[in-house]
Amino acid sequence: MMRRLLPAPLLSALLLLLWLLLADSASLGQWLLGAVVALGAPLLTASLRPGRVKVGRPGVVLRLLARVVRDVVGSNLRVLHGVLRGAFGGPQRWPRSGFVQVPITLRDPNALAALAIILAVIPGTVWCELSPDGRTLLLHVFDLGDEAALVAEIQQHYERPLQEIFE
Repeated sequence: MMRRLLPAPLLSALLLLLWLLLADSASLGQWLLGAVVALGAPLLTASLRPGRVKVGRPGVVLRLLARVVRDVVGSNLRVLHGVLRGAFGGPQRWPRSGFVQVPITLRDPNALAALAIILAVIPGTVWCELSPDGRTLLLHVFDLGDEAALVAEIQQHYERPLQEIFE
């Protein structure tokens, strides 16, 4: 019964805290409004949340996190270089952007969400769509070099660790 009324207690507590911080007031009215939002939002969005997350292999999580940080920094530098090269090297020097289809085997919704987040934070890549059968990811890349190498990198560096963690 309690779980049905309060499906995400931590989320509710954080929403109430955020409400009070944004309202910049701790009056009774703000507490009541915040409580309505904190209790109502998780109830209204319960069907949107995937099932409970069971994260395994903490060592793999740490290695994946280190890989993502390294790739974010490296990609920032590559995108900066591409923009500067295009701006100061003439029109023929602009990076060649394009779409890439990446076959994936991830099925866990949490793993797919994590992959979407990883690809979104890496500059120069944008997750465009997941095929209806869930087997192909369409990705837009700012500077597309070797397409096969990019596909292999995504599968090796992101998809496989996410499979170990979530599946």
